Parts: sequence; structure tokens; C-alpha cells
Amino acid sequence: MLGLRPTTAGPAEATDDPLTAPDATRAVETVLERILDAHLSQARDVDPVYARDVAGRVAALVRRGGKRLRTAFAWCGWRAAGGSGDGGAVLRTGAALELLQACALIHDDVMDGSPMRRGAPSVHVDLAAMHRASRMAGSPEAFATSAAVLAGDLALAWADDLLTETALGTPHGPRLLHEWRAMRQEMVAGQYRDLHAQATGSFGADEALAIATLKSALYTVERPLALGAALAGADAYTVDALRSAGRCAGLAFQLRDDLLGAFGEPARTGKPVGEDLRSRKPTYLLAVGLGLADAAGDEEAVAVLSPAGAGRDEAAVERMRAALERTGARSVVESKIDELAGTALRTFERTGADDTVRWEFALLVERASGPAPRTAEGVR
Repeated sequence: MLGLRPTTAGPAEATDDPLTAPDATRAVETVLERILDAHLSQARDVDPVYARDVAGRVAALVRRGGKRLRTAFAWCGWRAAGGSGDGGAVLRTGAALELLQACALIHDDVMDGSPMRRGAPSVHVDLAAMHRASRMAGSPEAFATSAAVLAGDLALAWADDLLTETALGTPHGPRLLHEWRAMRQEMVAGQYRDLHAQATGSFGADEALAIATLKSALYTVERPLALGAALAGADAYTVDALRSAGRCAGLAFQLRDDLLGAFGEPARTGKPVGEDLRSRKPTYLLAVGLGLADAAGDEEAVAVLSPAGAGRDEAAVERMRAALERTGARSVVESKIDELAGTALRTFERTGADDTVRWEFALLVERASGPAPRTAEGVR
């Protein structure tokens, strides 16, 4: 673990750099506003109906925010690799990541049938409501699914345009594009593996971790860190350390998200709780629960947690929660999160980043995964 303490002045005052990672998450809002305003203006020039119904909903989802963790990790990677001075390219890269996240959320909500996102109706649900209110012909659900796919595609186009423009304006553009292209492919692979596992109904803990890595850990932490490092011209050793630390932190983030999806509160998550359990989504939490139930001969828990388990109502979800508690699966996942977070912090030290940047990374890992284990030096 890090063994760091914050200075009296705090990390923001302990560096000559213009922004810290928390500052960057605020600064990217200004960048996003400017970009979204420009895209909405262009959309209105193309077609007012498309601008209102599709582009407007993409912009609204992005503006509703989220933690902006990807921006913060990109900034942290840039600073860990020695980046300083004008960080405009890093902020634009962060904005591109936020737009890419909007694409992923819109499409993911369609595939999962999720009704809410960031405290509001998900895009496809909102479009279905518009269809009904306007008394359009045809099926509201079919219309909304098709329109939401287009909305997600638009978010991806905006993200790609912004990242390409940023790459063209920096001497490190080829490296930036290499990381970006790899990340997009990993996201698609992870989403497909998720669908494949649900369709086959056969998965274990190792497969669940592989899906979580591809679908979330890489593009949430590892690739943003590497994108930031690329903009600083980082050497191979530093990039390797950042990727290793980022993969562990990203997995911890996803496992925390799995726990929140099962045991959290909608007011905190911005989406319904229990949806992953109801759909028997192949999460690490569910795989661990099934494995423990089988090893203990707990036939009731096996029946409740299995992909073919009966019931999709709230009572069934409650039985699944009870089984995850009874088998010890929830505790196992909590321990795994702590282990991954601790490994991420130790690995990050290999970058040689100064204490301020290391402290910021530790805070980001805590934001992403929940409180990290407390060390003898008091760092979390």
C-alpha cells in the first residue's frame, strides 16, 4: 500500500501543475458543454426532428454526469507519466471517454432492458414514452429500440471525432489512437461475451472475471490511464505499470458495481437495484455464490442462483440476496475488491509518480471501488 499522508495544504496546492485529478473532473464539464453545444447546433442544421429526439437525448444523458472517473484516471495517467503544463489534450480525451461511455450505456440499457439510468428514464424508455405520447404508428418498443441504437451510434461518432481531432493536434497522436482503437474493440468483445454467457447459461468465476475485465475494467481505468500516459510520451515501463494498476482498480470498480447492483440503493446508483439478479446476469458475485452453494451442498441456494432459476419477481430477487449472504458470496467479493484495490495501489508505485499523484490515484481507487483497506500509515 502507499503509506502516504496528505499535506496540510492538500494535493491541489502541493503541485505546480494547473489541475489535480478532482479539478480535471470539474474542468471537463466545461469542455463537454462546449462540445455538446456545437454538436447540437450542427444537428439542428441537419434536421430539427433528429436534433430534438436523438442528439438532444444523447446530450442530456452526458450532461446528467456520472462520476467522470474515466477523465480523472486519464488525467492521473498523464501526470504519473510526467505530464505538466497545458492539459487541454487530456481534457479533450476525457471528454471523448465520457461520450464513449454514453454510447456504451445507451446500448447496454437496450440489451439489458434497463428502465433507468443516472436517475432518469433510460434513453430507450424515454423514446418509447415519446412514441406513445405522440400517438405514433407501430410498436413503441420497436421504435424506441431502433432509435436508441441510433442514439448510441451518434455518441460513438462524437467520441471518435473528438479523439481523432485531439490526436491530430499532438505529436503523440499515433499512440493515442492505438490505445483508443484497442479499447473500442475490447468493449465490444466484453459486451458480446456477456450476451453469450447469458444465452448459454454456463459460466464460472473465471469467465465472469474475464467478462468484467473486457467489458468494464479496461475502458474504465486501464485504458484511460494509458491514454493519459500516451499524451505525456510515457516510456514502456511506466505504461506497463499503469496498465497493471488500472486493470486491478478497474476490476475492483466492476465488482463494487455488481454488489451495488444487488444490494445498493437506487438513490445512490441512479438505476434500479436487483436487475442483474432478476436477469441472472453472469457476474462474479453470482458465479461465486453458485460455486459456494454447490460446495456446501446448499441445494436451495443452487436452485435460486442458477441461470435457470425460477422466478423473476421481487420475491425471487430477495431469495437470491439471502442466498448470496448465506453462502458468504458477498463477503468473498468484498475481500476480492480489497485485494484488487491494494494491488492497484502497490503497482502504481512502480510508475515513480510523486506523492501527490500517488495520493490522487489512491483517492480515485477509493471512489471507484469503495474504501480501500486501511494501512498502518493511515492511507486508504
